[in-house]
Amino acid sequence: MDRLIYTAMSGANAAASRQAVLSNNLANASTNGFRAELSTYRAVPLQGEGATTRVFAVEATAGHLDRPGPAMRTDRSLDVMANGNSWFAVQSLDGTEAYTRNGHLEVSTDGTVVSGIGLPVLSNGGAPMTAPAGSTLSIGNDGTVTAKVGNQPANGIGRLKMVTPNGDDPIRRGADGLFRANSGDPLPNDDNAKLQTGVLEGSNVNPIETMVGMIQTARQFETQMRLLQTAESNDRSAGQLLGLQG
Repeated sequence: MDRLIYTAMSGANAAASRQAVLSNNLANASTNGFRAELSTYRAVPLQGEGATTRVFAVEATAGHLDRPGPAMRTDRSLDVMANGNSWFAVQSLDGTEAYTRNGHLEVSTDGTVVSGIGLPVLSNGGAPMTAPAGSTLSIGNDGTVTAKVGNQPANGIGRLKMVTPNGDDPIRRGADGLFRANSGDPLPNDDNAKLQTGVLEGSNVNPIETMVGMIQTARQFETQMRLLQTAESNDRSAGQLLGLQG
């Protein structure tokens, strides 16, 4: 009887974990550049004496949905969208280089070019970029940032670092929601990467598909819980029978 409990418990735990992933995806359905998190599980037969009749659900390596989000035109000069599979480099809170598809850029009070969540945007040299006081920025399709102060000629202040991960060194999401290379080393700048200005990439989460998944997962969780209740009922009945015989 305890075997049923452990099998149902692993199934309920897997369903609860998937529900948490889907909830987080749905909460970020309107977050610029968000890539939906995937949850995958595999069935692992329990090895032991006798036939391997029990199968546990074990979480497999999770990834993210690599499909680009929709392009949303804003006509704002500091809104940019990376083409293809390229990503913008930013400096995360722990000082390491990280990557994002959120191209909503701003200029902080000290002149640093930052992302929409306030992280310094890195140049192709790996350093934060600073804009002159009172300047107006524009960004070219190759990521070159120019600053213009009043009627003075525009001057280039750097070029956005853009990287393009590949199968040899893919990226994965960190606990802070940013992506980093699997190797732990910064990815090289991609000189051929291009972007669009005045456009933002939306989230690639499909809300309807996610809600259907949440309903399906909730039913799977309820099924596992009913199995646990059945095991408890069987245990109680067996105890009563043993009590009558004793």
